[in-house]
Amino acid sequence: MFLVCGEALFDVFIGDETDNALHLDARPGGSPFNVAIGLARLGQPVAFLSGLAKDMLGDRLARVLAREGVDTAPCLRFDAPTTLGMIELDAVGVPHYAFYGNGAADRLLSAAQLPAFGPELQAIHLGSYATVVEPVATALETLVRRERDRRLIAYDPNVRLNVEPSIERWRERADTLAGLAHLVKISDEDVRLLYGETDEAALAQRWLAAGAKLVVVTRGADGASAWNANGRADVPAPRVTTVDTVGAGDTFQSSMLTYLAETGRLTPGALAAMEADELARLLAFAARAAAITCSRRGADMPRRAELGTGF
Repeated sequence: MFLVCGEALFDVFIGDETDNALHLDARPGGSPFNVAIGLARLGQPVAFLSGLAKDMLGDRLARVLAREGVDTAPCLRFDAPTTLGMIELDAVGVPHYAFYGNGAADRLLSAAQLPAFGPELQAIHLGSYATVVEPVATALETLVRRERDRRLIAYDPNVRLNVEPSIERWRERADTLAGLAHLVKISDEDVRLLYGETDEAALAQRWLAAGAKLVVVTRGADGASAWNANGRADVPAPRVTTVDTVGAGDTFQSSMLTYLAETGRLTPGALAAMEADELARLLAFAARAAAITCSRRGADMPRRAELGTGF
């Protein structure tokens, strides 16, 4: 079983203006929320750990997770609002975000509220702004430190400067969690935000030396690369007519985790031991899944049958 940790919110897409009305399209989302649903749609047992509001939007988030087959038992409910992420798409479908969530429920989980987990839990994924805002950031680091010797830890920084504008804070969190996680996935855009025009291979080697076993950099239409103790692999991105890229990175992450689970490689040692050809198959499977998401509106992740039976 997987446990996905982090924020749950509503993505509110800004649409056309008619007279004095602005048309909005609200959809449940948040990067970890999307990863959890992505795993469930790919046939993986998964639970979600987050704070959910005791309001109509929090109820809706819980219902969506349950309907998708995600276990919400670890979630805590708070008398606090639900975060809203406003999204405006540019001419090529790339999203631009503004977040409204100070004091919201998905930030309120504390270390004292962390549940215990049994041997059925194989891997934990965390990421995005829940790893930088308090008190939930401290709670998730506490969880990772407690569990990293017993389960695989996966991490995606998924930087959102509209939530936390301090690059230094994001960089400190990324460096700390990349050293605690076994699988680190980061987009090239986030690499540039955090480290400027740094060499991606050098960054991957630094994180491998710090404790990671596999580092993956995604580049959208330019494909993806992976590094581990055995070297490097690169794959191109499938060609697709893009509607928007919302949820593509989350799909990539859930698909990588699914590949590792289905091939019996959901351990730190297995990540480190993968050869270049196997890394390429991992990346290609995840890129194919992400391309399907890009072909649809919003974070509409694929189901396992859409990817075929093989890799």
